[in-house]
Amino acid sequence: MKQIIIRSLLCLSTFIGFCWDGQAQVRDNKDQTTKADIENEPNTSKLLSISRLTLGGYGEAVASRNFYSSNPFRYMYPDSYKDDPDHGRVDLPHVVFFIGYEFGNGWRMNSEIEFEHGGTESAMEVEADEGGEYEMEVERGGEVALEQFWIEKTFNRAINLRMGHIIVPVGLTNGNHLPTQFFTVYRPEGENTIMPCTWHETGISLWGHLGKHWRYEAMLLPGLDSELFNNQNWIKGGSASPFEFKIANTYAGAFRIDNYSVKGLRLGVSGYYGHSFRNSLMPSYADKYKEVKGAVTIGSFDFEYNAHNWIARGYFDYGHLSDAKTISIFNRGLANASPSPRTYVASGALCYGTEAGYDVFSQFQKFKEKDQKLYLFARYEYYNSMYKATEGIENQDWCQRQILTGGINYFPTDEIVIKAQYSAGMLKSPFEDENSFSLGIAYSGFFTK
Repeated sequence: MKQIIIRSLLCLSTFIGFCWDGQAQVRDNKDQTTKADIENEPNTSKLLSISRLTLGGYGEAVASRNFYSSNPFRYMYPDSYKDDPDHGRVDLPHVVFFIGYEFGNGWRMNSEIEFEHGGTESAMEVEADEGGEYEMEVERGGEVALEQFWIEKTFNRAINLRMGHIIVPVGLTNGNHLPTQFFTVYRPEGENTIMPCTWHETGISLWGHLGKHWRYEAMLLPGLDSELFNNQNWIKGGSASPFEFKIANTYAGAFRIDNYSVKGLRLGVSGYYGHSFRNSLMPSYADKYKEVKGAVTIGSFDFEYNAHNWIARGYFDYGHLSDAKTISIFNRGLANASPSPRTYVASGALCYGTEAGYDVFSQFQKFKEKDQKLYLFARYEYYNSMYKATEGIENQDWCQRQILTGGINYFPTDEIVIKAQYSAGMLKSPFEDENSFSLGIAYSGFFTK
């Protein structure tokens, strides 16, 4: 049955062509609505009037050569692995299929199925070296996940109520995660390290437009699970659930406000607040943990400028975790069989970055007529998942780094991009720098007339 479903999806993808989940996101004004969109569309429903059924998707294939050791102990014993040979990797980071339907009277539905790292596969094999026994072999260690599923009611342009599994609108990358919305081959590393990305939760969202230049969104969602926090990724793992359900002992709130007053420029602020301790399957109610909240607070600023053949983007994120020392000690004392990484976690995490690219083809009429683009870009990024460690918690220097990236993005059409880049990942001594060369090809599109 599983194979039939997968084959059906593959047939559907062939029919779709170059579809775009991102168009659906633009059409619901969730992620990338421009000022022109706001000015030209008198109401939200018009953005969805192309057809009742919308099919779309995006996908990316990448290859990298990493000029550093692949040994997982290279941070614990850096001198032992600094002379290791380089290594290469290929991947399908994300392949997503989108289905949306407009029911009428302001009601609509959206869903996304995501295959990460090529999906997951298993096969039955006969093992000759084990007496001809049958064994189930895992052939691919990826994931298949429902990234979005929500139903929405539009009351007017200013009030839209969305209920279901929704993208959390915090930071730059969560709202701009399509491969045509960033220059690098992989998603920007900073936000993708310290926060869930793409961050999606089951909850309720209220959003809309206020005047010509403002868009807002507020969301109620389950809290994070502090038992899944760690030193390398801060609170990123806390949005996951190792169970068939998401635990919601505590709740959280998120918001986003965007401004489009300047032509071609979007400015945005976003934030998150929620308690994370005791949001697990077997929470501790011992007296010594009575006052422990594990409050997660995130503040973010981001921008995007797209005009005069330039695209520039940037962000600044800071996060704070209360009771970090208590949570660190508690997690390290959990059983080995626990899904917790059982590492220390910082009280503060920081990341910021900016990128800019210029369309060289804009200077050549031949390419302009064909609507082809070639961006030369540069990017700088800094992140530290252990930016602030409370007293008694070791501050691990390998958790911070600076990244300089330069490369090209070639768009033969608006829906397809071919990428190449060289990245210099600079770590503090004695850790080895992590430099790499990467190639990628991606699409994001929608099928409609």
